[in-house]
Amino acid sequence: MIRVQEQAFDAGAELAKLKAGNTAIGGTVMFLGSVRDLSDGADVRAMTLEHYAGMTEMALADIEAEAQRRWPLDASLIIHRYGRLEPGDDIVLVITASAHREAAFAACHFLIDWLKTKAPFWKLEEGTAGAEWVAAKDSDDEASARWEQPRV
Repeated sequence: MIRVQEQAFDAGAELAKLKAGNTAIGGTVMFLGSVRDLSDGADVRAMTLEHYAGMTEMALADIEAEAQRRWPLDASLIIHRYGRLEPGDDIVLVITASAHREAAFAACHFLIDWLKTKAPFWKLEEGTAGAEWVAAKDSDDEASARWEQPRV
């Protein structure tokens, strides 16, 4: 399931909903990403996330579908927020569940790596030095690239 929303979410409640009644789940992995108060040594007072409605959901659905093709998942959830967020606010929640932990761990890692580089979100960080758009990081591209499968 995919949700892109402005309002905050309750990670514990989302986990409980995902698992409710599904006794086939043996392993569940959750990643929760939050706004930090520092970025590359500079203070962050707020971050504004923008996206293209429709396009973003489609990209996230494609990423989730790829994870489901690669691993035997019983359930998965991606929630990503947009709008103005402050340090400590949660930005993204990724939960994967499978009969076995290995699939849940790998799928969750894959989802957050691909989400960082393939989902159309733009981040504007505000600090004491002013506001600046966040550039793509080589480390994120490298993390995402490790999941690329060779074409046959």
